[in-house]
Formats: sequence, structure tokens, C-alpha cells
Amino acid sequence: MRDRKTTIIFLIVVTVIVSAMLFLNIYVSRIPENPSGTTGNTAGNLNNNGLYCEDEGIVYFANPYDNGALYSMNVDETDMKKIADVEVQYLNAAGKFIYYYQASSSARSGLGAVRSMSGVYRATKTGSKMTCFNSDPSGVVSLVGNFVYYQHYDTKNGMTLYKQNIDRTGETEIAKQVINPASSQNGIIYFNGVEEDHNLYALNTADDSITLVLEYSLWNPVIQGDYVYFMDVSNQYRLCRYQLSSGQMEVLTEERIDYFNVTDAMIYYQVSSPTSPALKRMNLDGSGSELVDEGIFEQINITSSYVYYNEFDNPVPVYKTPVNGPVSVTTFDAAQNAVLLNQK
Repeated sequence: MRDRKTTIIFLIVVTVIVSAMLFLNIYVSRIPENPSGTTGNTAGNLNNNGLYCEDEGIVYFANPYDNGALYSMNVDETDMKKIADVEVQYLNAAGKFIYYYQASSSARSGLGAVRSMSGVYRATKTGSKMTCFNSDPSGVVSLVGNFVYYQHYDTKNGMTLYKQNIDRTGETEIAKQVINPASSQNGIIYFNGVEEDHNLYALNTADDSITLVLEYSLWNPVIQGDYVYFMDVSNQYRLCRYQLSSGQMEVLTEERIDYFNVTDAMIYYQVSSPTSPALKRMNLDGSGSELVDEGIFEQINITSSYVYYNEFDNPVPVYKTPVNGPVSVTTFDAAQNAVLLNQK
């Protein structure tokens, strides 16, 4: 009888311990929900390949001096660290995690690179616990609330829009069309049509319904407050903005542009010209246009401290200028120096 009681007590204790361990494991490994209205990166950065992303005072970036490997630094470029030896694009950050597209790692060395595959990933901000959401080719990746939206490609359907919960559950095809999910605000994704028209549409992430916002041929919309900034397809890709509340349209520059990015106070834009191409900046209303740098540039990414960019089809050197204050173009030497230090 005593042996039986002992056995029962032992089984109860084991059951309690196992249950507690299972509960603890689930609690520790669960992905906390993001606050309402969370966006992983700015639309302007994501439209420029999402090579820089700032969250809670830390900048996560693809270091071109190290084949696009994932690095972090303070906004003033101090305390630079290599997070992962994988080539990254379309960086998003919120909470404890980074979400991104990882390019092919076939050219990389090291055990981690050998195991890594291209696709949409989530990792902690220290670069640990990399989790693959989808290993198919993808385009723009955008964190909106508690979902990761991404352009998914396969040979059967071409480029379509997918989403997954941040805990990697509920993979769903949202639309069988090309949708750029870069520009979002308050749970609404603003995008231009691609296949049948270039009108402005809104995708409500609460139910993934799509509505028409504006019948106008535009490209790469960027939502900021009450305004949508965009390239005017019908008028040589000049830069315009549209006010959602009033329906008013404003032309910000008649110059043809290739790329642009928007801060809280200014617009940085690349002028397309056969004779005088240049990176310029102006106020949000189109006033105060001034030259930043002469030449053909791309990948205009912005943090709270600097605007980063490079010559077209030449990822290095990276140039930068302070976001605010007088233009002062220098090179991003800290990123190159960090690679040299790691090689010693």
C-alpha cells in the first residue's frame, strides 16, 4: 500500500513538473504582440530596398562593405556590431525582433551561412534564433501590426501578396496581384495598382479588404499623416502629394525623379536628367529645393540622424549627409572601418 501511494505521489510530482516545464517553454518562446499601429520601417526606406531600419535608438543596416551583412549601431554610428553573416534587405524592427528578406548565401563562408537559405526571416535583435517564414523568392517585406506582409514569388502564380502572423502561423495569400506593402499607417496599407492601372488603393489589414482611394496614375506612394507622396506616372514621374482629407493635389517639383524618401520635415529625391542628374532635397510642401550631391544615386535610406545613399549600381562607397541642418556630404567610414577591424 505504501509503495502504491509512493508511486502515485511520484507520478503526480512528475506530471506537475512536466506541465510546468511545458508551460514555461511556451511562455518563454511565445512572440509578444506588437502595440497597435506598429510599422516595421518607413515606406521611403522600404521603397529603397530597406537597407536601414531604426527602432528604439538603434539602427539595423545591411553593410555594403561586408556584402550586405546585417549590422547594428547607435544612431550616431557608435557601438557598431555585426549581427549576422547573411545578406539582408527590407529590414523591419519592432519589439525584440528584426524581420527581413535574406538573399542567397551561396557565396558566404562559415557554418551559419552554409545552413542559411534565402527567404523571409525573423531574428532577435542580437541576430540569434533565426526563423524562416517562407523560403521562396520574395520582394518587399513589411511589418504591419502583428503581421508580416511580403511579396511572394513562384513560377505558377508569379508575384502575389502573402502575410503571416509574427509567430509564423497563418500563412495566407492575400491577393493574386502585385502589391507593394511598403507604405502603411494605422493598419492601412496604401499601394498603387500595377497590372490593370496605377490608381491608389488602400488595404485594410483588419480584414484585408481593398478599396479605391484615388483614380490617378501614380507610383511608390508614401503615406505620412494626411498626405500621400508619390511619383506622377502620367507626367514624367514628377513628385506630387495628395491630401486625403481634402482631396487636394499638389505638384512639388516638375523635375523627373527616379527615387525619393520622406522625413518628418523634408523630401530627398534623385533627379533624372541626361545633363545634370543630382540628389536634391526640399521641404514637404515643395519649397526650398537645394542640391545635396551631383550625380546618379540610388538606395536613399534615412535614419533620425543621416541620409545614406550610393552611386547607381555601385554599393560602395556609401555617402551620407545629416538629415537636418546644412548639407555636409561625407562617406560612411564607420561601416568600412568595422569590417576592417573584424578582419584583423
